[in-house]
Parts: sequence; structure tokens; C-alpha cells
Amino acid sequence: MRAVLLNQPSEGRESMVVTTVDEPSPGPGEVIMKVAFGGCNFADTMMRRGIYPHPKGYPLIAGLEVAGTISAVGEGVVDFEIGDRAVAFSEDAGGFAEYAALPVRHITKLPDGISFDIAAAFFIQALTAWHLLHNVSSTKPGDVLLIHAIGGGVGLHLTQLAKLAGARVIGTVGTRGKEKRPIEFGADRVVNRDEEDFVQATLSFTDGKGVDKIIDSTGGSILDRSFDAIRPLGHVVSYGEAEAKPFPNLWERLVRKSLTFTRMHLGHVDHRSEVWKSGLNEIFQLVRNGTLKVPIEGVFPLDQVHAMYEKLESRQVSGKLLLQIGE
Repeated sequence: MRAVLLNQPSEGRESMVVTTVDEPSPGPGEVIMKVAFGGCNFADTMMRRGIYPHPKGYPLIAGLEVAGTISAVGEGVVDFEIGDRAVAFSEDAGGFAEYAALPVRHITKLPDGISFDIAAAFFIQALTAWHLLHNVSSTKPGDVLLIHAIGGGVGLHLTQLAKLAGARVIGTVGTRGKEKRPIEFGADRVVNRDEEDFVQATLSFTDGKGVDKIIDSTGGSILDRSFDAIRPLGHVVSYGEAEAKPFPNLWERLVRKSLTFTRMHLGHVDHRSEVWKSGLNEIFQLVRNGTLKVPIEGVFPLDQVHAMYEKLESRQVSGKLLLQIGE
């Protein structure tokens, strides 16, 4: 079968190749998915460069997010049958291939009315947003949130879900033009960090009080400055370090205002738990009835996987990029 293979970490194209590898067989507790679409996430680009915070080792088949049809089931699998439509967060990667071996704990049946491309476009990002808002933190009417990278995939889902919860939202972007879609999706204010001081803008937005919660995927200097824009006893929720890891002064930043800090990774949520089922059911319902918009910015054939990665890394994307693998 054809697959996207990462031979070793690299900034360039040479270590990521589309090649032929052996088709997998299901082990106990696994299924084989015939992959239709893979979703491209910033984590995929970090994995290619070798800076993903949950390392898997190399060589490996790329791809964390897939949708397709179950083609084989392993020993002990009772909840899935051949022919079932499914979507998955493949925590151990391996998704950007014609066939992927997946543990059943990472697989979810895809409801009727949701196509494979839409499924691969929202699954990781929308569920990450839901758990940031409603699992590792709480979001209630009247809360004011500062969302960094609001124009990206998770940021757009955070915007919509936060507004549905009754919150007010101010966000930041680092690229001109990426403020448009968050505003369309309900954000109350979007700041371009290159053109405006986001701390002053946030304090002005909150009449000097500071926001109740910061949701950040940038780390580094952006996170460090954000502590000046949050109220005492506020909550900082981190889910990435696109700029850099948090600075060593994190403790001093937290203790100064009695803040709480959470770092969340979707792969650490138990997919058998009630909170996972609750988030899944809500997201599926919102997608099916059209309340949650799922913007797809581009669909790339397997042979153009490098172009897909490069487009995402350009930071010009406000929506989802997909890799079309099957029919």
C-alpha cells in the first residue's frame, strides 16, 4: 500500500516520502481502516520536524486524524464490523496511508449525514476545543476569553463553542487577513499581534479588569505577555507551543495573581469516559445540524503531501487542510 513515511526528523522535504509499505494486519483489539481522508494538524508538522511533545520514534507513518471504512477487525473486537464508517484520532500516528491499523479505543463510528471529508476536518480540532472549554476548564455565560491563534483550526472551533456557551471572545492572530473568519464565526474582537498591542487591546476590551481565561497554543513570549491581560484568580489553558515552550518564570507569573495553569493534550482524555462521550455527542450534533461550521481550505492528493504541509506551515490557512487518500 502507499503511505507517507517519515524516515527521520527534518525541516526539509527529503525525509518525508510517499512510498510503498506492507499493508497492516489487525492485532488484538485493533481494526484496519481503509482511509478516505486524513486531516492535517499543526502537530503533524511538529512531528515531521521532531519537536512534537509526545514523541513516537522514527521511522513512522505520518498522520494523526483519519476517516474511512473498517476493512478488517482483530481478535476481541466486538463494537465494530467490516463496512462501518468511522473516524479516529490515531495517537500513535500511521493515518496517512491507504490502510491504517488503529486501536478500537481511538475509533468512533461516524453518524449518518457526516461525510468522510467533513469528519477528517473537525474531529481532532473540534474535540480539542470542546475539552479545553468544558473538561479541563469550565465556560459559562458572561465569561471573557482571550484565545490566541484564533484564526487557526482549533481557534475557529473555540470561537464558535465559546459563543454557544455564552462567553465573550477576544482573540489574536499573527497574520493579516486571518482575523476575518473568526469575526464571521462570532468573535467579538480580533487583534493582529503585529499591528497592535494585544495586552492593551485586551485590557481595553475588559475595561481594565483582564479576561477570565486565556487559551493558548503559542507559548514563548506571547504566553509570557498574556499574564498581564488576565484577572487575578483567572485560568490559563495551554494546548501547544507554536512559538516556544513556556519561559522558566512560569511559577512567578502564576503566583503573582493566584492563577491556575493547565496543559492539555487530547490524547490523554480517556475515550471510554463519560466526559469523552458527552463531548463527542455534542460535537456530532452541532456538525450534523450545521451549527458548528467546518471550513475546509484545501484538499490535496497523496502525492502532494509536501504542498499540504508547506501550506499549513505558511500560517496563511484559516480552516482545515485535508489529504485525500482513498475514494
